[in-house]
Amino acid sequence: MTDKKLYSLTAIFDKPDDIIHAAEKVSGSGYTKYDVNTPYPVHGLDGAMKLPPSKLGYAALALGLSGTLAGVLMIYFMSVLDYPIVIGGKPFFALPAFIPIMFEITVLAAAVGTVVTMLFFFFKFPNNNHPLHDTEYMKQVSLDKYGVSIQADDPKFNEEEIKTMFTGLGAASVSPVYWNLDEVNHENKILDPKFLGLLALTAIIVSGTVYVSLNKLMFMTPFNWMMEQERANPQETSTFFFDGFGMRPPVEGTIARGDLPYQFRDKPEMAAELLANPLIASTENFELGKTKYNIYCSPCHGYFGEGDSRMNGQFPNPPSLHSQKLRDWTDGRIYHVIQVGQNVMPSYSSQMSNNEKWATILYIRALQRSLNAKESDL
Repeated sequence: MTDKKLYSLTAIFDKPDDIIHAAEKVSGSGYTKYDVNTPYPVHGLDGAMKLPPSKLGYAALALGLSGTLAGVLMIYFMSVLDYPIVIGGKPFFALPAFIPIMFEITVLAAAVGTVVTMLFFFFKFPNNNHPLHDTEYMKQVSLDKYGVSIQADDPKFNEEEIKTMFTGLGAASVSPVYWNLDEVNHENKILDPKFLGLLALTAIIVSGTVYVSLNKLMFMTPFNWMMEQERANPQETSTFFFDGFGMRPPVEGTIARGDLPYQFRDKPEMAAELLANPLIASTENFELGKTKYNIYCSPCHGYFGEGDSRMNGQFPNPPSLHSQKLRDWTDGRIYHVIQVGQNVMPSYSSQMSNNEKWATILYIRALQRSLNAKESDL
């Protein structure tokens, strides 16, 4: 082993009480370059090791204050110099409104900067090698054992004395750990050309991929679904269906969204009894009913409902809407005829909405009342 350089002398303990006692003994003996490794945090170990405050806090403080200063300067430049705007009579640099932004920048700079400092300066990233890695000692203390490692560069280091101390403390095993030759010759390689080249290559690949995806790929075929849609215009033929029609009837058994099937198709008397006109006799509803009556009803029933069809005998003339039978019908019974149809009269369920049908019935009632006025109407 003469060609190897000793890094530390390690000891393995079986119980947490033993490691607490060993840490107190090592720190009390004046050793300063040592470490304790446990598979989980052990209460009281920090005090037993007499650990000084971490220097990482100073870096976090400096980085956080730097973030605060950068935030103040950025906000001042934008609000006062670059693009000053008076908002609600406030000064250009309204400090209370900017405190949340300054706080967020402070936290972000401290958090990110602390991680970067820890990785690149304390841990010497990108070199992540360490003599304790992949040793039997580290495997045991990562599982169910407790260990102490005293480094060879400690001013009080004496291999025989340390072995005697570990044995006296009841160590289950004592073993040396040697430096890796690459680690011995290691220097901080943050500015290593290979590492900087890798970072630059990664940045180029990521930015190039994002640029091509958002500015080129999204506008290339087959991304043309908004311009060339697979659809059929009204009354257009289609080669997809065997009958050549592009317009298709509704699928049997389905119900359109926001619609319900008519429940009284073969039950006109029940429709007459249970259905009632939900519309009030207002000018607006009468106008709607008149419009729909003139469009759908007047070609056969005439403009005044007297059955004087304008179809010139092409179809049998319908009965007058002023007969005693129709005047005695309820609104629900008339609605049923409009909805389902009767004799040669077709259904208008798809041409007229529910409100349009009820409005038409209001207008029919007005026509009936006009030719059959009561004495109270005079």
